[in-house]
Amino acid sequence: MKPLPLGVRIAAGLAVTALEQARKLPQQLAGLPLTVVSEAMQLSMRVQQHVTELAIKGDDVLSGLRPVEEEPEWATFDDEETPVTTSQETPADDPWEEEVRAIAEVPEFLPMYDELSIAQLRARLRNLDAEQLEELLRYEKAHESRPEFVGMLNRRIATVKSQS
Repeated sequence: MKPLPLGVRIAAGLAVTALEQARKLPQQLAGLPLTVVSEAMQLSMRVQQHVTELAIKGDDVLSGLRPVEEEPEWATFDDEETPVTTSQETPADDPWEEEVRAIAEVPEFLPMYDELSIAQLRARLRNLDAEQLEELLRYEKAHESRPEFVGMLNRRIATVKSQS
């Protein structure tokens, strides 16, 4: 007997496959809504992750192009527990303080430290290790000794040391 043409054999195979799939359909329909919702949520999460990654990259690029505004007085952050005061810890006429200020130099890894606002500094602290943070803290204490900067550096040092 001569075999049937290829087209006829393919059509018969498709008909059998369609019949098999039609028999499985009631079982698949029960799980279909859950599958669709699950895949939609996964897609949504992936899109959110990509958008966040793009925003972070954009922030990094744009932070170098324009200065960040000073924090408004009403803005508070969880890591700012130290109250802000205007008095300095050491008297201004202390000769040792003047000598320490003269010796301390701006850290090489953050040469524009003195021009940074607290928000700009906060954004850069995540990239520094404990040793660099301690060097910044020594420099800050020797120069301006701003309580909000000292407090933020102390808290970041504690966080980095607890994570390592």
